[in-house]
Order: sequence, then C-alpha cells, then structure tokens
Amino acid sequence: MSHPNTVTVRILDKDYQVACPQEQQSELLVSARYLDKQMRAIRDTGKVIGVERIAVMAALNISYELLKASEQGEPGTSLADADPNEVSQLNRKIDDALYHLRQLEIG
Repeated sequence: MSHPNTVTVRILDKDYQVACPQEQQSELLVSARYLDKQMRAIRDTGKVIGVERIAVMAALNISYELLKASEQGEPGTSLADADPNEVSQLNRKIDDALYHLRQLEIG
C-alpha cells in the first residue's frame, strides 16, 4: 500500500486538498467531477440555497443512486454487506467536508 499524497479537487469553484493514495487518484478526480456536476445542478435549480444544503442534497441523491445500483447488482450484494470500517471512513470524510463547507460559509 502506498503512502497518501495530496490531490486538489475543485467543487463549486472552491479548491479542496484531499489525501489520497496515488493509485486511487484518478477515481478521486472522477468522483469530484461527478459531485461538482451534481451540486451545480442542484444549485442551478434555485430551490436550494447554501453550500452545505446543496452538499447534503447531492449526498442524498448520490446515496440513492448507489442504493438503486446495489439493488440491481449481483444477488447478495448490497450496502448492508459493505465493510463497516470503509463506511465509517467515508462518514468521517463527509463530516470533515461539511465542517469545512460550514467554515467557508461563516468566513
């Protein structure tokens, strides 16, 4: 396993530094572009105001897409079968991102 390096991703015209193993860098960049696209679509409707709320709505939409995709996947594969450590790690990353978004809105 390689050591994490820092990758800059741009979401809603803001740069974020994310620690990421080199072998996962391309997936991170694709994920960030997808998140940016989803957040822009939500923002552009004009119905949701505030970066934090836009991020939460995007997270809910993406989670729904993931649940639907896992239901259509192979039998016996679902988010319920996910590694709890990976889920906890993802939750921590989401919490950190939301904290930083709140700080940007306050500042």
